[in-house]
Amino acid sequence: MIRVNLDVMMAKRKMSLTELAEKVNITMANLSVLKTEKARAIRFSTLDAICKVLDCQPGDILEYLPDEGKK
Repeated sequence: MIRVNLDVMMAKRKMSLTELAEKVNITMANLSVLKTEKARAIRFSTLDAICKVLDCQPGDILEYLPDEGKK
């Protein structure tokens, strides 16, 4: 499972969803889907833009969590 820690990075940078959406040039709806972990994919260009705006690494936003019970 991939956890999206976008809300954590936004809080650290004191940035609202609206402000990030405007700076990344992505709709609020699409950013919200990503933030709430309902996204099935993310474009590298979008991830790149988010990392530039939040001044972070992809690993600060995306975290891999092994599935419990699966090997």
